[in-house]
Amino acid sequence: MYVGGEQKYWKVSNGGYMLVFIDDSGDPGFKLDHGSSLFFIISLVIFTDNLEAEKTAVAIKNLRRELKFSDVSEFKFFKSRKEVRINFLEIINKFDFKVRCLVVDKRLIRSPELRNNKNSFYSYAIKTVLQHSNNSILNARIRIDGSGDRVFRKNFHTYLRKELNSDQKCIMKNCKMIDSKENVLIQMADMVAGSIRRSYDDSVKDSKLYKKIFKKHIENEWQFK
Repeated sequence: MYVGGEQKYWKVSNGGYMLVFIDDSGDPGFKLDHGSSLFFIISLVIFTDNLEAEKTAVAIKNLRRELKFSDVSEFKFFKSRKEVRINFLEIINKFDFKVRCLVVDKRLIRSPELRNNKNSFYSYAIKTVLQHSNNSILNARIRIDGSGDRVFRKNFHTYLRKELNSDQKCIMKNCKMIDSKENVLIQMADMVAGSIRRSYDDSVKDSKLYKKIFKKHIENEWQFK
């Protein structure tokens, strides 16, 4: 499986599929003068080995107990203390996964449909980061943070399947939107996405601190233009 611009191939150890956990940081709104975030980040955490994903999840749950958090506590980047962020990222850094992300400076988006319809913008961003992976994402079981109403979920899944899959190539084997409280690997995607968005905020002293902890795992950080 060809990855990026490097002569590198992934060996998928899940019986032919990979696991992709997706979360975002920022918001899909465009009221930039009234509180909307300047940057919107989509982060993909990719495992090619189901056992490695399970081991990572166990390590995150063990960290939660070591910190004396309840078993239902959720790791969220922007709700966590600096020490918790560092501890979390150092724990996951020990495991084998890849990160791909899309960084959108919303000032560059001109489409009226994307600017005025949050669902359209969100769906387009997810589709884009999955679609443009140089064939590094194929036959993937995708898990995305979120709920949404029944109609949105149905339309969202239909849109992704239509845009991502063809007779020649299957990017998405299946897709589920799940509550991040129920999945620590979605929480991991949140921590990664939050770290990456933080790195674009030069107004804070720790902007470059978090992303560099797991930098070796970042396969692609695409600044959308």
